[in-house]
Amino acid sequence: MKKLLLFSIALLSISSCVTNRKYQLLQKDDVNRKDLVKDKVLRSYKVDSFTYKIQSEDILSVRFESLTPKDFDFFNHSSSGQAGGGAVNNNSFLLIGELVDYNGEIRFPFIGKIKVSGLSVYQIQDKLQGIAKQYLDSPVVKVRLLNYRVTFLGEVGKEASIVLSNNRTSMLEAIGLVGGLSDLADRTNIKLLRQEGSETTIQYINLLDEQFINSPYYYVHQNDILIVPALRQRAYRKYFTTNLSVFLSAISILLVIATLNKK
Repeated sequence: MKKLLLFSIALLSISSCVTNRKYQLLQKDDVNRKDLVKDKVLRSYKVDSFTYKIQSEDILSVRFESLTPKDFDFFNHSSSGQAGGGAVNNNSFLLIGELVDYNGEIRFPFIGKIKVSGLSVYQIQDKLQGIAKQYLDSPVVKVRLLNYRVTFLGEVGKEASIVLSNNRTSMLEAIGLVGGLSDLADRTNIKLLRQEGSETTIQYINLLDEQFINSPYYYVHQNDILIVPALRQRAYRKYFTTNLSVFLSAISILLVIATLNKK
């Protein structure tokens, strides 16, 4: 009976552990290996370039600078002329940015609406620069995307929606910004909800495989939602103490009954 008790406790303890093969990101047969070559490039990957294209409901900061006197610079009489300055927090950018409407356009005084959807930030800068040259002296246009937002739910350090200042952020960098993945996160089945135009696509990604670097999901997109599920060990870890207490109580009762029967 004592051997059975010890075996059961050992089994419960082992089942609640998470091995390194379920924990270490971007694996390629190198988990816990001690013969890995040091100070030498083992592999290289050519990561596809990624440039985000503006969509409806995006919020842009548009700032015009020129040698034209302020009294004649009608661009800077709009809210867009004040949107390119210092740091922007989550609560204020909704008020100071230019919202891209359902037709993919933003409005400016005098010149009207300008189509920006489907263009990168740099392409929009060039487009507005060309327009501004018709009205301003030596203009410079600065455009930034303010609401490049990604949401993380589930087994992460902190569930949150984060706003990125860099529109070319990898999935691993974004995960780091929310405190990383928990010990009990299932890194092989992370659910990704991605908005593509009027559709939302669903796919699963595996962060344990080094080939993820070549994945089309290596970079996060605007409005990505990632749901990180838990491993089966989560239930063991969460209820281990309670279950162990119940188990030991049951064993104790059985031992008492067995002792009384011997008498």
